[in-house]
Amino acid sequence: MNLITDTLSRAAHTTSPLLPVLAGRWSPRGFDPTALVDEATLTTVLEAARWAPSASNMQPARFIVARRGSDSFAKIHESLMGFNKAWAEAASVLIVNVATLPIDATRENPWARYDLGQAVAHLTIQAQHEGLHTHQLGGFDGTALALAFGLAEDQATVSITALGVLGDVSLLSPELLERESAPRTRKPLVELLLVND
Repeated sequence: MNLITDTLSRAAHTTSPLLPVLAGRWSPRGFDPTALVDEATLTTVLEAARWAPSASNMQPARFIVARRGSDSFAKIHESLMGFNKAWAEAASVLIVNVATLPIDATRENPWARYDLGQAVAHLTIQAQHEGLHTHQLGGFDGTALALAFGLAEDQATVSITALGVLGDVSLLSPELLERESAPRTRKPLVELLLVND
């Protein structure tokens, strides 16, 4: 088997020291299709999302959590597009990340998607700490997901998180394997700072 088990080999080469869990986070496509995430660990990962910052403590983040082999997992996988469908079925868990948009009957929460993003980031880092890996997906049919799970019009599907254990990358197609092993890059920090007085 050709396993990418040494997560340090995928650690980001940062210009300033980061917490190891942050530097070590990366987005694999080669998940182990037999691995299970135990319920206690999955609960811990979701608990991290629950305690993420939230504007005015409105907590707009909602999640559809589907374990591999469940009907919900099949529905989520069916909604995936392009390359995502080819590899995501090996993940142990697929999580649909949903933002509840209204504050009340007349106002929308302008920070709902931002707060959901913070919750997913916390979930991601806790998963990395637990020895798991995540990959965020944007290629999906949101309308199909809304119908499959009975989401309300004011609930926006923003992303899907694949969660699992690293697997045998030789099972990936050559094109996906190339993406899996490509060097990790980021724009220089100076390009991100609009103002830095």
